[in-house]
Amino acid sequence: MRASRLVSVLLLLQAKGRMTAQALADELEVSVRTIYRDVESLHAAGVPLYGDAGPSGGYQLLDGYRTRLTGLTAQEAESLFLAGLPGAAADLGLGDAVSAAQLKLMAALPSSMRDRASHMATRFHLDAPAWYYDPERSPFLGLVADAVWRERLLEVSYRRWRAPEDVTRVLRPLGLVLKAGRWYLVAQGSTRISTYRVSQIQAAAVLEETFERPEAFDLAAHWTASLEEFQSRQYTGSAVIRLSARGWESFSSNVLPVVARAAEESAVDDGEGVRVTIPIESLGHATGMLLRMGGEVEVLEPAELREQVTESVRALASIYLG
Repeated sequence: MRASRLVSVLLLLQAKGRMTAQALADELEVSVRTIYRDVESLHAAGVPLYGDAGPSGGYQLLDGYRTRLTGLTAQEAESLFLAGLPGAAADLGLGDAVSAAQLKLMAALPSSMRDRASHMATRFHLDAPAWYYDPERSPFLGLVADAVWRERLLEVSYRRWRAPEDVTRVLRPLGLVLKAGRWYLVAQGSTRISTYRVSQIQAAAVLEETFERPEAFDLAAHWTASLEEFQSRQYTGSAVIRLSARGWESFSSNVLPVVARAAEESAVDDGEGVRVTIPIESLGHATGMLLRMGGEVEVLEPAELREQVTESVRALASIYLG
């Protein structure tokens, strides 16, 4: 365990440059005292590592020092072949580069690890798009990725869902996210950071002007926070429903995970079925969602939703029963 941590210290300093003892401790989830001991061990082993005191200080490897990556475990070698999505790499124009990198990595591995890595690659395949959805066409994805990589301003003509539908924006592109087979651009506009669906970009041009990324911006953290905010805005009300035994058994497969979790947390057996409280987006959306379950669900509250479901059932009856 300690040998693995020493290698991790070296790789972190090699990748990030100067780091404080506290930053290393946070990254490796150990105490600062442990980092001090690890640094002493690396010194004793002859690693050209030095530290500076003060607020802007930290540990740093001597310029030009590189360590060879010879400490891969068998499990790490296997996992590397699951680390990337070949389809996504191809979308970004990096398919050949990924294939070449994997070939070079395979050639560098010992024969025993090479066999295990090949074993993994032939038995697992990653397919990002969700069921029943074809991957979206995003003709400007390569151009957008280039702007992200080179930190260039990006001018786009974008089609929104609300009026005015077609707008022109000059954006600071901060990152790309692949979600369920769809590419999203996270970019800073004139006032705030927003998310743009790449397939909705109608035209794009990379400008010569560069920009500075916000120093504290973390793409993964921002995306997670954005999803949570979206869900909080998406569900504006709640409903109380009663499910039959059969309806309760199949409920989670008919709704989104956030709705299924709310149902599980609020479930009560009231003698006639399972009574739950769930979040809803709107009366219309909730009506369509609940009608899919037929007679296995009964709306109890609010009265407006119960009435809308009743009207929908009456309309269906008039069509099929005359």
